[in-house]
Amino acid sequence: MEIDLASKHMPGSTRIFLADGDALNLSTQRMLQILDYIKGKFPNLERISCYAMPKNILEKSTDDLKKLYDAGLTMFYIGIETGSDIILKKITKGATSQTIIKACQKAKDSGYTISCMVILGLGGKTYSKQHIEDTAKILSVTSPHYVGALTLHLDKGIREEFLTKFKEPFLTIDDADALDELESLVSKIEPVTPVVFRANHGSNAYPIGGTFPQERQQMLEKISYLREHPELCRPVGFRAF
Repeated sequence: MEIDLASKHMPGSTRIFLADGDALNLSTQRMLQILDYIKGKFPNLERISCYAMPKNILEKSTDDLKKLYDAGLTMFYIGIETGSDIILKKITKGATSQTIIKACQKAKDSGYTISCMVILGLGGKTYSKQHIEDTAKILSVTSPHYVGALTLHLDKGIREEFLTKFKEPFLTIDDADALDELESLVSKIEPVTPVVFRANHGSNAYPIGGTFPQERQQMLEKISYLREHPELCRPVGFRAF
């Protein structure tokens, strides 16, 4: 019904995202059924994408992933969040740095474009250094086609749950700390293939972007400029996660 409704009102759509949770959790047969139906409804379709948790990528066989790719699902959005196993455990991500690396490689080997998200401030002040160092390592090894850096924002609905899971006092970073983390991350990422990097999500105080490795220096120079001009910070009331 939703596909029919969308095709009626936006028949010329070229890109479709399977929302809202991880659609890859569905059986391969059900996914193939959905993908086939979508392709029959959108004649100008260029790309279908969805979220993909590392465990769901690993639970799909290589054959299943290739079947889904051939059926039109060609891009995964993978929430890495952090490369630190300590923080991954604290936030109950259900993954380790090694399973994330394996999942990303499996997806790339099957032909998928992958866009990965990481979250500045996820370790708070206590684990800031480890968070960035380990995240840079995992991004360097996986070398996603795209990386998006967001900034942690704890809404009322999840704040207590997050703090309870963290199991120790959580010291939130401020905007200056976030800029420091961003600078450290940009300076440490050493991808084996080009990576399009964006830190322009609505949750970020300062937007930057570029492509590794060729635009690293330009990004670092912009970060230095932003540090000298805090008035360019996005107002808190205009940030959204």
